[in-house]
Amino acid sequence: MTSLRLPVPPARIAYAEGFALALPKGHRFPMRKYELIPQALRYEGIAADRDFFCPEELEDEIALFTHTEDYWNRFKNLELTDRDMRAIGFPLSSKLIERSRRIARGTIGCALWAMAHRDIALNTAGGTHHAFAGHGEGFCLLNDFAITANYLLNANLVQRILIVDLDVHQGNGTAKIFENEPQVFTFSMHGQHNYPFRKEKSDLDIALSDGILGKEYLEILAQSLPELLDNFQPEIVLYLAGVDVLATDKYGKMKLSQEDCYERDLFVFQECRKRNIPVAVSMGGGYSPEIKHIVSAHVNTFRAALGH
Repeated sequence: MTSLRLPVPPARIAYAEGFALALPKGHRFPMRKYELIPQALRYEGIAADRDFFCPEELEDEIALFTHTEDYWNRFKNLELTDRDMRAIGFPLSSKLIERSRRIARGTIGCALWAMAHRDIALNTAGGTHHAFAGHGEGFCLLNDFAITANYLLNANLVQRILIVDLDVHQGNGTAKIFENEPQVFTFSMHGQHNYPFRKEKSDLDIALSDGILGKEYLEILAQSLPELLDNFQPEIVLYLAGVDVLATDKYGKMKLSQEDCYERDLFVFQECRKRNIPVAVSMGGGYSPEIKHIVSAHVNTFRAALGH
């Protein structure tokens, strides 16, 4: 247990300028979306300045509920090896470390706000579900949902947490971290033939075929999520709203439209609201060639959550 009680942030959307980290020219990760999402939210009237909070950096004590001491020390002291960073996919820098710490802390803040207000709070980044306790991979250094769940449990704020991971890629790091933790239920709907090619075992995995259309995807979700909410009765849902399920995505292999993706998010939020379950959301992945498709789908997640 921890004596470190964090304050509820003053707003429901986590964002820091450092989320949009500069990367080498030609890098395949669409980092610019983290700058464009808050701009679009303001421009479209979905959110105003007062709706954003800037998270602090993650504290050592909280990080160590999830990550190993060896990995955390090497991470924060910039001692990760070239091999470590090749698996992660980013160049190592102090700004990358700060970014990762703020993103994770932002997701905790969203969870605390959502619980305090019995509503939905959203991180403009996050969804770093490929990070394991002792290493990072797949553009993920720290596992923000695992860190958030373990903080809530160690602070004795909740007893049952449901992680709903609808990114196209299985949340392998999250599944492994919680494989022996009955208080956290991990649910992943993902591409059967997509990264990671060695899957871990979530509490509920639904592996989807390549080329799945939105109608079938939404039917499968409708058959699964309400029953899971009723049976497990979580006190909070951590929702990873990846937009790499879009038909336009370079790597997703699915055929969902922007409207399908919006309907997916709206369904998750409506089912949680029916049961008065607070929700903390992270954005997850998205790799459409045109950045406008990525940003539009992420903004639709906020639209579905905030009723715009």
